Amino acid sequence: MLNKKSLSRLFLSAAILAAGMGGASAVETLRFSHTDNPGGSRQAAAELFAEKVGEYTDGRYEVQIFPSGQLANDPKAIELLQLGGVDFTVSATGSYATHLPSLNLTAMPFLVDTYEQGWELYDNSAWLQGEFAKLPEKGFRVLSTWEAGFRSFTTNEPLTSPTDAESMKMRVYPNDMIRWSMEAIGFQTVVMPITDVYLSIQQGIVNGQENPVDTIKSLRFYEVAPNITLTRHVYSPLPLTIAEKTWQSFSDEDKAAISKAAAESAAFSRDLVKNSVDSQLTEMSEAGANVSVPEIGPFRDAVQSVYSKAKDVYGDEAVDNILADTAAIRKALPAQN
Repeated sequence: MLNKKSLSRLFLSAAILAAGMGGASAVETLRFSHTDNPGGSRQAAAELFAEKVGEYTDGRYEVQIFPSGQLANDPKAIELLQLGGVDFTVSATGSYATHLPSLNLTAMPFLVDTYEQGWELYDNSAWLQGEFAKLPEKGFRVLSTWEAGFRSFTTNEPLTSPTDAESMKMRVYPNDMIRWSMEAIGFQTVVMPITDVYLSIQQGIVNGQENPVDTIKSLRFYEVAPNITLTRHVYSPLPLTIAEKTWQSFSDEDKAAISKAAAESAAFSRDLVKNSVDSQLTEMSEAGANVSVPEIGPFRDAVQSVYSKAKDVYGDEAVDNILADTAAIRKALPAQN
């Protein structure tokens, strides 16, 4: 039989255990889905974001990351934001255009020429901030913008000019603006999720794809489409988004903490991607890829019809507003040759 002293110790141990279990159950898990591989920049930024969320919320929230499309491809992940299946995702701006078509305009070709110009567009463009402000009513909101870089081509045959494109099938993601640009250049287009692209090139279903260098390296597209042609035809960063239902569940203190983590992860992502491009191209070249910079003039000329088509679909005012913003940015922050 337990004596009084032993019984007291038993009750104290049980109380401590219960308190510990109660503290553990108070930690809320938030799900973060993305399509980058574990070694890619998105995963690195996601890990930093998760770390900072835990730190700034004093451990009340734990961000669980699901890379490589484990939960969903990009369009499905955004749908899951709306349905409550995930709390965060990060994807190209055009992926969100299914829910707010005007965001397609950010994928018009050759809007900006440098990272600094692109950051100014996404952080301070009055037009784009106004469009982002419409997203909460769609079920999600933008927290910050991570970097991916400028889109270029990887093909299994050399691509030196739009003439070469006429014999090629190009994978595109579900985005009208990108598709229009590819068709204007001369490609036949095939829409498919990014998770299917490697095998589709390998099997000859398509001849190539277009994405930023960071994505080309991370998803190893250069292995099956070794001709990397640096057209930099679209600036393609990655808005980090949160489910609106999740956002509204936070206290003001936690909203500030999540926002701080998002801003710091964006700064990390921008620095990482911008400063990794040259080394990534070197690595891919050493692995057998053929890296080239074509004469850009013919590509710029080929896509001129896209601006007119955008006005026909989205209206003169919206197109003129983003073109005015980007023209002002290019003037204020000229590219340094």
